Amino acid sequence: MQKRFQHVAIVGKHQAQGIRPILEEIAGFVLDQGLDVSLERETALNTGITSFDALSIEELGANCDLAVVVGGDGTMLGFAREIARFGMPVVGINQGRLGFITDISIEQFREALCPILTGDFESDSRAMLEGAVWRDGESIFSGVALNDVVVSRGATSGMVELRVSAGGDFVANLRADGVIVSSPTGSTAYSLSAGGPILHPSIAGWLLVPIASHALSNRPIVLPDVEVSLEIVAGRDASVNFDMQSLASLLHGDRITVRRSAHSVTFLHPRGWSYYGTLRRKLHWYEGGH
Repeated sequence: MQKRFQHVAIVGKHQAQGIRPILEEIAGFVLDQGLDVSLERETALNTGITSFDALSIEELGANCDLAVVVGGDGTMLGFAREIARFGMPVVGINQGRLGFITDISIEQFREALCPILTGDFESDSRAMLEGAVWRDGESIFSGVALNDVVVSRGATSGMVELRVSAGGDFVANLRADGVIVSSPTGSTAYSLSAGGPILHPSIAGWLLVPIASHALSNRPIVLPDVEVSLEIVAGRDASVNFDMQSLASLLHGDRITVRRSAHSVTFLHPRGWSYYGTLRRKLHWYEGGH
């Protein structure tokens, strides 16, 4: 039977202790299924694995048709952002605690991967955010995020005041420790800890969540799929963070714009996967009698 995938990229959290034998075991398993295997270059260099080709992100995008990411949600965030422009689907294998987007346990990777490699899987598309920082009419920083874009106050300063607009309409001036613009994927990350609701990944919209707002009436709001603008009105040394990419020392008048990225991330899951099942396990919800 012809396989759905032909060439698999392996990416790992190379800082994790004991990751090398795990990566070699997974790579060997994929190879045994008759597929080609390459390692992401940083993964190969930092683990010392030399038995497979070590390719850059661009080379992986040009040669591979599936990526297997071994680590946690942070590892997946970093890689998924970079590979999204190539349209390559990703599978997440978690090395410990259950992740929201790396949901296959290391103990079950064989049973889970085998049907996925032959084309039997659940597909799950996730929107990404992209944005820029504008100063005096020029873009001085840009980034993409799978989870969220966060504007935060300076480490030693008081609150930051932000003028918030959505789709060109003025929303409010918010005084808070910061503001989170979250994708549905990011609704179970920082946004959740700041009191935001959970959005199903299929919802076409964003979350705007104040962090420790000065006014108790400033509540999280679900926005439609429009561009969100956050202008620095007051506050020293504010910073903006696109997932793990940050710019510090924003100035008054700087404007951060956030919108839907042209690229999305496609996660592949074993048959029977359920987003609600992930929430039940991760958040320890009562499952009832079934």
